[in-house]
Parts: sequence; C-alpha cells; structure tokens
Amino acid sequence: MAKRVGVIDIGSNSVRMVVYEKTSRYAFHLLHEERSKARISQNAYKFEGNLQAEPMARTFDALANFLTICQSFKVRKLLCVATSALRDAPNKKVFIQKVKEKLKINIKIISGEKEAYFGGIACANLLEKQNNALTVDIGGGSTEFSIINNESVTDTLSLKLGTVRLKELFYETEDLEGAIKYIDTQLDILKVQNITTLMGIGGTFRAITTAIMQREGYPLNKIHGYEVSPAIFIEYIDTLLKAQSNEELLALGIKENRFDVIKPGTLILQRLLKRITLSSIITSGVGVREGVYLADLLRNNKDKFPHNYNTSVKYLLDAHISNISFSTQLTILSKKLFDLTSEYFEIDKHFRYELALAAKLYPTGSSLHFFSQNKHTYYLIQNALEYGFSHKSITLIATLSKYAKNKLPASSHLEKYKMLLPNPETTEFLSYLLSLSISLLSHRPRNIDFDLFLKDGVLEVSSENNLYIVKDAVEKLALPTKKLQVSFS
Repeated sequence: MAKRVGVIDIGSNSVRMVVYEKTSRYAFHLLHEERSKARISQNAYKFEGNLQAEPMARTFDALANFLTICQSFKVRKLLCVATSALRDAPNKKVFIQKVKEKLKINIKIISGEKEAYFGGIACANLLEKQNNALTVDIGGGSTEFSIINNESVTDTLSLKLGTVRLKELFYETEDLEGAIKYIDTQLDILKVQNITTLMGIGGTFRAITTAIMQREGYPLNKIHGYEVSPAIFIEYIDTLLKAQSNEELLALGIKENRFDVIKPGTLILQRLLKRITLSSIITSGVGVREGVYLADLLRNNKDKFPHNYNTSVKYLLDAHISNISFSTQLTILSKKLFDLTSEYFEIDKHFRYELALAAKLYPTGSSLHFFSQNKHTYYLIQNALEYGFSHKSITLIATLSKYAKNKLPASSHLEKYKMLLPNPETTEFLSYLLSLSISLLSHRPRNIDFDLFLKDGVLEVSSENNLYIVKDAVEKLALPTKKLQVSFS
C-alpha cells in the first residue's frame, strides 16, 4: 500500500477528502482534511433523482481542487467513492465520465450495504471495542446501519432516508406528518434486537453531540468517542425539533450551515430511538472515508487490526520515540509496581492498562523539546491518542504524563476533568507510580538492575549496583494521599 493515500467521499450533502500517511505497516495518521458543501443532490429528489447542472458543476470544481491538494502532498494512491446521490441518479454516467476524462479520477459508486460496511469497520476498528452496538450514518440521501460485536460487522442495511431527501420531499412543503410516516415505514425494515449501544456517524450526529458537549460544559475538546447518556441525548433532540426559528437553533448550539438539514436528520434519530432501549450513545468522528482507507490497509487481515494492536499508539511510537528500550523498560516497571501495590492500596485492576500506556508514551514529548517534555507529551496523548480509546482512558493517560516525575496532579486539573478521571486519591496514586518508575530508571540501566518487594506497605528496592541518583530522584517525589514509602537495600 502507498505511504500516502487520499480518500474522497462524494456524499449527497458534502464532498470530503482526507489524506493519510502510514508510519509503519498498520500505523497511520491524518495529514490533511478538506470538505466542501457542494450538495450534488440539490433539487435532484424533485426530478426523479436526476442530478442538476449547477450542483454537478460545484462538485466537479471541488474535486478539481481536491486533486490539486493531493498532488501537493505527493499522494500516490487516490480512492474516490460516491454514495446515495450518484447511486440513485439516472444521469450519473454524465458526471462520472466528465470527472474521469477531465480530472483522471475514477469514481466508484458503492452500494448502500457497502457504505454501511465501511462505516461499520471504521467504528469497529477506531472506537473502543463494543458488543451489541448499532451504527447509524445519516447522510443527505440515505441512512446506513450495521451491527458491531467486538470487531465483527454484520447486518448492513441502507435505507432511503436522508437529510436532503426529507428536506426536499417533505420539509419544504411543511409536511411533517408525511415525513414521520415515511421515516417509520422505512425503519420497519430495520431489525434490531439486544442493542445496547448506538454509534452515530455523520454530520447530523456530530452537530447534535457538539451542541450537547457545549451545554454540558464538557472539559475535553474531542468529539470522536464522546459518550452521552440516552436520556440527555433524547431530551436535547426533542427540544431541537420544537425550535421555531433559526435563532432558537443557534441558541441550542446548531451552526448556521446546518439550519436547513438539522431537523430532518434529527427526526430520523428521534423515530429510531423510539424503537430501541440503549445504555449508551457514542459519537464517531470516523465514517465511510476511514472505512474505505481501512479496507485497503487491512485487506489481507480481514479488515481488522491484529489482536491487541492500536494504530494510534503505534503512530506515536513511530513518530516520537527514538529510544524504544527506555519506553519498554518504563512500561515493564510501571506494571510491576502496579502489580505489587494495587491490592494493598485498593486500586482497581483495570487502571493497570492506562498506567502502562502512560509509561510507554511518556518519552514522546522529548522529541519536541526536552525541557517541556511533560507539556508536549500531555498534548500529544490528549490529541493524537484518539483511535480505540474512551475519553476517560485518554484523559487519565494524558494526566499521568502531564504530572510525571516530581508533581502530583493539581487540584484545579482534577476539578476540571472530574467527570472523566477516577477519584483524586486513585489518580494521585497512579501518577506517583509513574513518577516512581521514571525515578527508578534515572540511571538509565541497559537492563533493569534492581528487584522490588512490598512488605507491610513499604516498597523495598534491592540492588547490588550504585543507585545514588535513583535514591535522590525518589526522595524528591511528592507523596500521594495513599502514601507509599520506599526503602533501598
């Protein structure tokens, strides 16, 4: 597979492009993203699905600009897919042929089921693992569904439900009753049993959850992986559908470019949620484009990453850590300390994973600037550790890295992120274990040259070697509320 790959998704409402760069076999990161609200389907549904001249011209111009952008990034492979608007258009060949002749871009029209599958594998691979999850991707012309159990994607379905389609067929004539009847008839085809989690893809879902995050005072500026309770979500969309003016929509946190399509998309969600009982709702920042890329990247691995592999972690290691040996030692030592102390100090076992990752990724910030390592590591983890993690895990891992070495987490930080962090005593203790791990490796041994024992709440460090600077570093550490005493022998 080419090192740099561009993916273009021609949707009914928007045309989007991403450029990804591989850093190793399965690790990648986003280099560039572009979007144009070309609305190729504008007025098509009024004319039996036929694409109209002006929207086609807008879309062609957007593709021409996207091609220039790809060339500037030296993209070696370009994947271009089209969904509902072109899929349904009787005159689609006119547009496809023009793009092929003038721009040398081959547009692949994908079926609704394939579109649902691409969205499904994006969520299955790039969100925290889930069972009994339903993905919903509300587009301009269609809505796609799939079922996810752990990493498997099944029961893909595409319905002729979309924001632009409903807007032109019902909302422009103020036929709300007709829209509800049409949506319910389409949803009758959807068969869902034992679904507990909804994963939302697409612009409508992101617009709604962005507004909810603002209303709730959410502390993390990251939409991918945002989890909200069904009660809060349903209350918000009910309020949104009752809004009588654009001013009210704006007050609810909806951006102006969504005013004309937000209600049709929200109505689809409202009618869907009347049919299922959920325990959680998660927003996906990935969708068809990422699914197309992953299907190409993982084509020899059944569209799944290897077991226990995380592409974001591997990207950070590839791009920002030159001394893998130290990172590995730090990881091993932090897990050893956790295993020795967690039961005695009553720390939940599942925090071992976050502590180990904080240790593994702690050196990343030094690649940017040694004297502000913690700040840069915190920023990199909070922003680049995005695929496959919950917001709670990201926040804890980032927090441990921010205060590693000689500080305990500031009370202001604990207060700001309290809805995402464990209780302050646990966070402090985990932070101390990472700082202790770093201090115990102050002398940078080729191999770990000491043994650790816990006796009556005291950690004993035993070594035949000189640990002078290690002792000095450990003595400087601030002790957490759950005090762990350290002795050397």
